[in-house]
Amino acid sequence: MARAPHAVDLYVGMRIVARRTALGLSQTALAQRVGISSQQVQKYEAGTNRISASRLSAIARTLGQAPGAFFPDGADTIGPGMETADETGLRFMTATPEGRAVAAGFPLIADRRLRQAVALIVETLAPT
Repeated sequence: MARAPHAVDLYVGMRIVARRTALGLSQTALAQRVGISSQQVQKYEAGTNRISASRLSAIARTLGQAPGAFFPDGADTIGPGMETADETGLRFMTATPEGRAVAAGFPLIADRRLRQAVALIVETLAPT
């Protein structure tokens, strides 16, 4: 019987996706730089495979972050089903290629008014 991913594994995976896409790296590029398969990166990002400390250290170094940057505050108090609304939204956003493209490109929009316009479009189109 397959186990459900732990909330912390999901969160770490979301943070890896967010940082990787912000840097414009594909899963394949990250995998090559770390020395693992792109399928393994995909499993880490989905939270289906847990990341060892040494592997997280290598991924963090490759992404220019400290390993702790991938953990939520108070990670030891998070249990299954306890992710925040922001974490749930980030997980859903990074679950599709379109969402990852939006997440990667949005912070690169220099004009604040354009960012606000994009946010308004998304809020208007999204079902409530």
